[in-house]
This record gives sequence, C-alpha cells and structure tokens, in this order.
Amino acid sequence: MAEPFPLGPSLWATTAAPAPETVPLTESGRADVVVIGGGFCGLSTALHLAEAGVRPVLLEAREIGFGGSGRNGGQVIPGLKYDPDELVERFGPERGERLAAFGAGTVDTVFDLIERHRMDVPRTRTGWIQGAHTDEGLALAERRAAQWARRGAPVRLLDKAETDRLTGSPRYRGGWLDERGAAIQPLSYARGLARAALAAGARIHTDSPVAGIARAGDDWVVTTKAGPHLRTAKVVIATNGYSGGLWPGLAQTIIAANSFQVATTPLSDNLRRSILPEGQVSSDTRKLLLYFRLDHTGRLLLGGRGPFREPKGASDWAHLERIVGKMFPQLGEVAFDHRWCGRVAVTRDYLPHLHEPAPGLVIDIGCQGRGVGLQSSMGRAIAAYVRTGDAGALPLPFSPITPLPLHGLHRLYASAVIAWYRISDGGL
Repeated sequence: MAEPFPLGPSLWATTAAPAPETVPLTESGRADVVVIGGGFCGLSTALHLAEAGVRPVLLEAREIGFGGSGRNGGQVIPGLKYDPDELVERFGPERGERLAAFGAGTVDTVFDLIERHRMDVPRTRTGWIQGAHTDEGLALAERRAAQWARRGAPVRLLDKAETDRLTGSPRYRGGWLDERGAAIQPLSYARGLARAALAAGARIHTDSPVAGIARAGDDWVVTTKAGPHLRTAKVVIATNGYSGGLWPGLAQTIIAANSFQVATTPLSDNLRRSILPEGQVSSDTRKLLLYFRLDHTGRLLLGGRGPFREPKGASDWAHLERIVGKMFPQLGEVAFDHRWCGRVAVTRDYLPHLHEPAPGLVIDIGCQGRGVGLQSSMGRAIAAYVRTGDAGALPLPFSPITPLPLHGLHRLYASAVIAWYRISDGGL
C-alpha cells in the first residue's frame, strides 16, 4: 500500500528487503493471543510468543512497519531518556538498576534477533556519538559518560577535535561516544521480524484495521473494520503513535509528534569519508535534537522535528535541508532525493508506559525516539508476561491510563515550545 505522503516513498521503502507475503483477515476464528500493531513491539511479541509454542495472530491496519517502525532514523541507541542515576533516584536502587540494565541491553536484543534469524538487514555497530553544542551540553555528556562507565559500558568522552573528526561537523564543542550504539535499515528489520514470526508459527494479517475490542464472557473479541473477528483470552496493543481511538483514553496519554527526515543523493567517496568516517550514528544534546547518519547506499540522513500536521509538500522539510548545509559545509549544494516522516509516541514523563486496564489486556505505548531497541526488548518482555503471568518479567510496573490534561491544546503548546527551543538551541 502506498504511503500517504505527496513526495513518494521513504528511503527505507525504496531500499528495504521484500516483505513476506501476508493477507487481510477474511474469516473469523480463535487465537491464543491477538497482537494489534505490526511494528517492532508487536512483531517482537508475536515472534517470542510463537517461539514459546503460543499461537498468536497479529493484526496490522496497513502493512508491516507502516508506522514509526518503518519510518525512523534507523539508529539503535541503548538506554532510556533518563540516565542510570536518575532511574535509581526515581524507582529506587533495585528497580532503577534493573531498568538501567534493561535499557543497556536493547541493542544486543536487536542484533541477536537479526543474527539468530539470519535477517537481510543492512547494519553496522560502531557506536553512537552525542555531540554537545553548549557548555551545558558538555556537562550533560560528562555526567552520562561517567554514569555508564561506572556500570561497565564501553564509553568515552570526546574533545572538540575528535568530535569534529568523528562527526565531520564543526558545530560541536565536544561530546561522548557510546560504542554499544548501532545503525540498521529499520523497515528491513521490521520485515525480518515478520518473516521470523511467521516461520515460528505466528499468523500475520495486514490491511486489517481493528474496529473494536470487547469482553464476551471470559474472552476478548477483537473485531476488524471489514467484519471478521477473533476470539482470544489475551490481547496485546502495540500501536504507539498510531493508536487512534483503539482503547478509551489511550491516544490522549501521548503526544504523537512527527519526526521529519531527509536523505541526500549518494555522496561521492571523498565526501562520504568526511562525514562519520568510522560509521557511527549521531544525535545531539539540543532540546530539539538533530540526528544523522550514513546509510548503506552512501546517503546522508538527517532528522528532526517538523509540523505536527501531515506534510503538504517539500517546503515542510526545507528547514532540515538548510541545517544539512550548516552542519556539513563541505557538501556544498547537495541534492536530496528522499523526504519522509513518521510519528513518535512521546509520554508526559518520557518513559514507556505499560497498562493492563482489564485482565488479559496488555498495552505498551511510548518510545521517545528510541523505539528500535526499546520496543524489540519490550516485545520479548511482554511475551514472557503474557505466557507466565509473572509481572517480574516486565521492566516497568503497570500504570493507569491517564490522559494528558487539556490534551487537545498540547499541539498548540508544543508548537510554541518548539519555536522557543529553536531560538535557544542557536537558530539552526
């Protein structure tokens, strides 16, 4: 199914490995577990359930990886938005350290899955650089590197000269390098997860949007918009920034911000060697962070915030194209051949949320821009909980569904904050 944007397919849709063959749900039936959402969390949940002998059925409204899982920057960054010491302060020593360890292992989860299932996914694992453009950002980098170093992570601080060399941009005062970070082709990875889940015994139905979820005795009945339904004892909702009205109040617990990206045409060998020459991925300490990397075709990708509405034309990406020229003056008048965006589910406390509003119904929402590794690991944890009922398998406790106050005004508020952040970040 074509993407609903006026500028053609994303770079990932252009270069991804083929999707496995799937069809819509056309007949009603029964499943051990119904998983709703064909992104990283839903696919990982279905895969791990099937490998454990459970018979899951996954329903995806569009196509595999249609949402943020197939539209993100392909950066696989360990950890959560909070640093380890902050997690300990927030959750206490035992749970805080467990949560920090969970975040630390998310990149390993992705690469273990890719290698174990021999997925056709272009990938590199040479680290993540977080550049700092202010003294405040440098202090943040020092704190983060120190906290992870105390926990045995392969990290180190970078001075300005090394940051300039490793990023290829003169815009940073320094930063830090986390060697656990990585890059993948995200849509190929989503399709690889789907292929692995099918091979393990899961059923996947695409173009099967869910119209409703209702109790019927001891069962749940999941009804699709086309009419066929599934009866099941357990349901997992993993729709993140594309949740809509699937469950009361759920969509109002997040801001589904649009993350915009541009990709250049393939760079010459000389230019390619001048930007991220050792293959790391990078994002920075700005309040409106910028993230960039090279892909396996030699294109430079750069992403950041854009309008909350769906894009209307190339002008909605013009600010990112200007930033590319300022960040990397050596590129000159570089051409761009792909522009796309995808929605990121941002929660009020910048943590993933797990909900269980009724027995047998598990909801995962919120990725904060680190969804590749986070949601792959979350799917494995959810599968373990669904099978065993042991809440200790989950990295976080369940919380109530709590809509953001005045949710309808948050887009206006966020737009004003974005404008202010652009000024305070230095006007890039």
